[in-house]
Amino acid sequence: MPTKVFIDGEAGTTGLQIRDRLSARADIELVSVDPDQRKDEAARRDAFAAADVAILCLPDDAARAAIPLAGGTRLIDASTAHRVADGWTYGMPELPGQRDRIAKAARVANVGCYATGSIAILRPLREAGVLPADHGTVLTGISGYSGGGKSMIADFEAGRVPDHFLYALAQGHKHVPEIMEYSHLDRKPLFQPAVGNFAQGMAVQLHLHADLLPGGVAGHARIEAALRTFYAGDPFVSVVHAGDRIDPQSLNNTNKLHLSVQGDGAGRVTVVAVLDNLGKGASGTAVQNLNLMIGAEETAGL
Repeated sequence: MPTKVFIDGEAGTTGLQIRDRLSARADIELVSVDPDQRKDEAARRDAFAAADVAILCLPDDAARAAIPLAGGTRLIDASTAHRVADGWTYGMPELPGQRDRIAKAARVANVGCYATGSIAILRPLREAGVLPADHGTVLTGISGYSGGGKSMIADFEAGRVPDHFLYALAQGHKHVPEIMEYSHLDRKPLFQPAVGNFAQGMAVQLHLHADLLPGGVAGHARIEAALRTFYAGDPFVSVVHAGDRIDPQSLNNTNKLHLSVQGDGAGRVTVVAVLDNLGKGASGTAVQNLNLMIGAEETAGL
């Protein structure tokens, strides 16, 4: 019997991409509500009840409000609302032991886009003892404008904003709590994101003076070895040699994540993660988590 899946918020950017990834699968039956009833609580409650798993593609407050409607249906929440909340399993399968936890979970909080790139870099270095928990971590990044939701998409498409700008200048980006929690950081990192005039795609950078890290080994080799060991055999994450230019759009419409170690070979290092903010950073990982929860191949539909 196919697994019945309800996407609450299927008309949004993430919801549409999840629907596209699931609609052709014989092992999935999509449950929907009439477009005119998408805000009708009774109709949504019925859809939750009919589903084996529901995926919330809603703003944070709306995602919280949806929980009472869901009853006992297993949930994947693509919003920020529950990523560090008690009773929720963090939906980043690449973390140690996390695939098994997700498979058994009733409620999964999908990892954020910037958090995906940041944690993908930081956690292996923490596990290998390369990066101390209290290190003065510096992260930067750029994303396509689709990560800003409907209003930002409209602003870029209408030419009302610059082609490139920085934001979250007060160091209050909403992904920082999950980055700290799942990278095992004790000190809040400096994190400076930016938006570019392209629809989707993302690059995240960690900047290091490697010769100031514990262990007395400067340069790329120790950092790259930690990444390769952590992701050995992973179906979606690869450590690559990226060349002199890195295109944040190079993995669009995939669930892949590429890591590369850049720098001068003398201790100044930048580790770069490239991913699709709407794919691996949102809808792709939601499908990956769904696959784990229903016992399907992790790569199905991806």
